[in-house]
Amino acid sequence: MRIGELAQQAGTTTRALRYYEQLGLLPARRAGNGYRAYGEEDLRLLRQIRTLQDFGFGLEETRPFVECLQAGHPEGDSCPASLEVYRRKLAELDECIGRLQEVRTRVAEQYARAERAREDLAAEAADRAPQCELAIEWEER
Repeated sequence: MRIGELAQQAGTTTRALRYYEQLGLLPARRAGNGYRAYGEEDLRLLRQIRTLQDFGFGLEETRPFVECLQAGHPEGDSCPASLEVYRRKLAELDECIGRLQEVRTRVAEQYARAERAREDLAAEAADRAPQCELAIEWEER
């Protein structure tokens, strides 16, 4: 298949495919007429790359998965190098989640503090509300 067909089937652009070729993630094979030629194995590589990118992996992080597939393994994550990338990504995500939980805790504390202050101000304002002298006289009768 040609580059346009591959891009369409992979849900990407021809520009992205050329970039992947430059990075060495996608083999650059040419047909006799000089056009780029791709097969189903290339589509499989691209699907692996796209899936990992959807998960937040950078292009360089996809390299071990691509190399694993190119080595003939049935899955891109069945090689030790791929598993190491997963381990690093999980550690990175755990750290990010930890930081987000800390930020959430601090924002919740600030919110609670601001809410209490708002309630206190409302109560003070109610206590200091101007009294109508006619209403006070009426209440006293």
